[in-house]
Amino acid sequence: MVRRALLGSYQAARKVAVATIGTSIVALGVCLLVLPGPAFLVIPLGLAVLAVEFAWARRWLERLREGSHSLMGRSGRSRSRAA
Repeated sequence: MVRRALLGSYQAARKVAVATIGTSIVALGVCLLVLPGPAFLVIPLGLAVLAVEFAWARRWLERLREGSHSLMGRSGRSRSRAA
């Protein structure tokens, strides 16, 4: 009984910690959109932290990866045509 309560407390504390840290990193990334800094690296990092505990963040991160792969594919094709 005590063990189950401790496990539940641990899981809740972990979820709160991941949410706090991930949200802070994403917020910093959003600030870096208007401030000088690597916003396009920081925002996915924050989503990766959030994806540890939250399915919605995993979906967003996957969409972001797919979008970046398709963008890189298009830019590679346009470079080869120009050369």
